[in-house]
Amino acid sequence: MLTYIEHGQPTDKPGLLIAHGLYGSGRNWGVVAKRLADERKVVAVDMRNHGQSHWFESHTYTDLAEDLAEVIGHLDGPYDVLGHSMGGKAAMTLALTQPDLVNRLIVADIAPVNYSHTQAHYIDAMKAVDLSAIERRSDAKELLAPHVDDPDLVSFFLQSLDVKNKEWLLNLDTLAAEMGHIMSFPDLSGSYEGDALFLTGAESDYVGPEHRETIKGFFPKARFAKIPGAGHWLHAEKPREFEAAVRTWLG
Repeated sequence: MLTYIEHGQPTDKPGLLIAHGLYGSGRNWGVVAKRLADERKVVAVDMRNHGQSHWFESHTYTDLAEDLAEVIGHLDGPYDVLGHSMGGKAAMTLALTQPDLVNRLIVADIAPVNYSHTQAHYIDAMKAVDLSAIERRSDAKELLAPHVDDPDLVSFFLQSLDVKNKEWLLNLDTLAAEMGHIMSFPDLSGSYEGDALFLTGAESDYVGPEHRETIKGFFPKARFAKIPGAGHWLHAEKPREFEAAVRTWLG
């Protein structure tokens, strides 16, 4: 089963499960999760091939949805489910295939579509770092920065570096091999009839007007909201605004 971090205690409100995006971990969501845990139990998972969770050779959205289903079953769900990017696609797959486990759905800056870009160059960047020469995180930052086009992503990636053991807490080989699956969306039918919020960054191009018909086809009750000044990493760029939007909608 996936490793997860629990915040808060069960209340009369449904629990919230958070599924992070590619190269992330449950720890990345600590600030938002702790704040939302004042009203409900919040569980932030490490997805397979990330963080402290097990490594596998497969990384499809069917796999990821089954992983989330196992956690929710262990927690005596159903739960509200929030997923960002890759985690958002996993959450959507779960809602479409096992809707009884999902009270409400929040999808952060991703659509149920195939994307033409790739994130494989970031795997190449992390592999380019000579971890044997690392003594502290700042050493890794100096070595990684020249290979990454966004300075903010350098710090994000370094959250998945185990400096003591000189290793990435990411199964980079499998993520590279499965990048085609990660950038796509499974061929699913049917729809999720529960409430769904699609929360996007106003500066992001991951979810556009051209995606709304597809979203509504899968999620007829979908609502849409944008966070001004935020890009794809909206929860990290605008954590208070993100928290407020999620809190209001859940309320």
